Amino acid sequence: MTEHAERIPTRLGALHARIIGSGRTTILWSSMFVDSHTWDDLVPLLADADDERRRFVLIDPPGLGSSEPLGRRSTIAEAADAARDALDALDTRGPVDWVGNAFGGHVGLDLATDPARLRSLIAISSPTEAIAPDLRRKIQLLKPLLELAGPVGPVRAAIVEAMLTERSAATPHLRRVVLDSLQRPSRKSMSLALRSFILDRIDVTDRLPDIRVPSLFVASGDRGDWSPADAERAASLTPHAQVLTIEGARTLVPLEQPEALATAISDFWRGLAD
Repeated sequence: MTEHAERIPTRLGALHARIIGSGRTTILWSSMFVDSHTWDDLVPLLADADDERRRFVLIDPPGLGSSEPLGRRSTIAEAADAARDALDALDTRGPVDWVGNAFGGHVGLDLATDPARLRSLIAISSPTEAIAPDLRRKIQLLKPLLELAGPVGPVRAAIVEAMLTERSAATPHLRRVVLDSLQRPSRKSMSLALRSFILDRIDVTDRLPDIRVPSLFVASGDRGDWSPADAERAASLTPHAQVLTIEGARTLVPLEQPEALATAISDFWRGLAD
């Protein structure tokens, strides 16, 4: 498949996107701290397994990866508005299939209330509640070091632990994807993204009944703040939602278990009505 890069203007700065293939537009929006390279092992599997041709648009979130640095505090709601800007700029010609990991799933939950924007939503490892108090305290202790020195020492270790299982963290290829992603944004931009999209995340459980597109909530077997039971509860509140658990992963399911996730996504897409 052919690939090219674009910079897409939005209200939160230009977002770096890698565009692969052609056909039905599918947006892949990555997790906090990392970037579009977390999808690299998944996309070829999806292209091989799916029944139709697709244009995969892999987006680095605002302030992360190779996207323009954040210059101010923001919110997930504003990130969703930036995603709308990106969809307009991409000339998507109809609703898209959205695949979001963690932060990307949170953005997708906002967009999924509008079937003119999304045809479907896949939210992977995306808690619908606000961040838990104990995790908030841990992040707030590390945030000053991130601002001062970047993702070094205990900050880097905490991020890797939050993103990957022990087995994945010990796998050089997987660990390198995370560590390389951490080097791309500036300290200020990553700190603002951390404040905006993690610490300030709000509970959106009461908005789940407003989702209007077929949805798949993918939990992992090793993420404590969005357990399989949490995902089941969220799906029970969401019209036309399914839920699935993938074992052997923590937050970065597309990176850790691409084969299992590709199968789940392809099966879900096949069940959609055009």
